[in-house]
Amino acid sequence: VVRVMPNTPALVGEAASAICRGHHASEDDLLMVKQLFESVGKVQLIDERQMDAATGLSGSGPAYIYTVIEALADGGVREGLRRDIAHALAVQTVVGAALMVRETGEHPAILRDQVCSPGGTAIAGISTLEKNGLRTTLMEAVSASAARSRELGGS
Repeated sequence: VVRVMPNTPALVGEAASAICRGHHASEDDLLMVKQLFESVGKVQLIDERQMDAATGLSGSGPAYIYTVIEALADGGVREGLRRDIAHALAVQTVVGAALMVRETGEHPAILRDQVCSPGGTAIAGISTLEKNGLRTTLMEAVSASAARSRELGGS
């Protein structure tokens, strides 16, 4: 058995799949499954004991990001943008930011600091995110999802 936790972005060739090899699976088995899932995105090899964490992060993660995109667009609408424009800007902002992290290899905090000029608009927004616990909320969402994965798996 080679266990895989893909996610729905596989539908557009951008999955994040976690793969772990069972005790009786060979290196060839692992390689075949890895190559299969690389055809629809990126693959990370993990230990079986990490599969619930991967489920909480990347398996469930698209739902968190969809919620973030929806909230960003709603914020734009609240500030006067048309829904279609707010949606397009929110989607491209998330795509562009994710690509910046992936392509530059920089830590997200470094890239965030490049956007946050002293006394500027971005740092005002970041202050609100921190005050309202966005970072903690996302971390707890991953943990809740991982815990539920453990419950469903009986471990």
